[in-house]
Amino acid sequence: MVSVEISGIKLKNPVLLASGIMDEQGDSMVKAAKNGAGGVVTKSIGKEERNGYKNPVVIEIDTGIINAIGLANPGIDNFKDEIKKVKENGIPVIGSIFGNKDDFTLLAKKMEEYGVDAVELNLSCPHVKGFGSEIGQDPELVEEIINEIKRKVNIPIFAKLTPNITNIVEIAMSASKADALVLINTVKAISIDIYAKRPILSNYVGGYSGPGIKPIGLRAVYDVRKEMDIPIIGVGGINNWKDAVEYILAGAKAVQVGTAIYYYGFSVFRKINEGIEKYMEKEGFNTIDEFSGLAVK
Repeated sequence: MVSVEISGIKLKNPVLLASGIMDEQGDSMVKAAKNGAGGVVTKSIGKEERNGYKNPVVIEIDTGIINAIGLANPGIDNFKDEIKKVKENGIPVIGSIFGNKDDFTLLAKKMEEYGVDAVELNLSCPHVKGFGSEIGQDPELVEEIINEIKRKVNIPIFAKLTPNITNIVEIAMSASKADALVLINTVKAISIDIYAKRPILSNYVGGYSGPGIKPIGLRAVYDVRKEMDIPIIGVGGINNWKDAVEYILAGAKAVQVGTAIYYYGFSVFRKINEGIEKYMEKEGFNTIDEFSGLAVK
């Protein structure tokens, strides 16, 4: 049985669409769910419409993708109908939000009003000044933001944390009042054109996702699970069912898949779930909870 429950949210399976990939339009989020995603996370939405950076904003490398989209989004007031499309199909939806310190509560309340099942706080975008890792690297600020939102909204709050820090457990501890942690966001990175002799992305620095960051994400989930009893959603480099199982064994209750859609299309959700089911049958597990965290010593 691959269904899971996180902070009261029931998911038919533990594989979610990650924020930032094919999730600005309600139709594409519905498509992900119809192809096997147990729930979806929206694109990170801010207070106002944002165009993002000029091209090039994405580059594919041997082990993944580096992007610096620049948090392009339609703004919270223009996103209600996209969430409505998803909710009309009975799909669990987590609203991702970003902002400065004072924006998060307003955005969370809006998302709650729109009917999302939970809010994911993007505290850690690595390539946008003012909304990026500088928030996610400050334990006191993370704690303050989460505590304020918890006082103002009644739906679960998920905190997405940065790997671009010396001690992720310290940040996780500061986010302990959240209902779940999402580990990890993309890794700060660059790629250089050897003939132009300069960074390829227009913003120079981007967020690295894909297979190459899986060991980093696994280590973060493992370290946090070892020290904290809090629901964890693992994300980073999940391409197949074995990757998902590794994250669950390291302590995650669910996982998010994003960059793999570039390589395999939406069918990746169904394939991952089928693999998890076969693994559970072979190993004698009846539920995800039975093997979540088993690798943690």
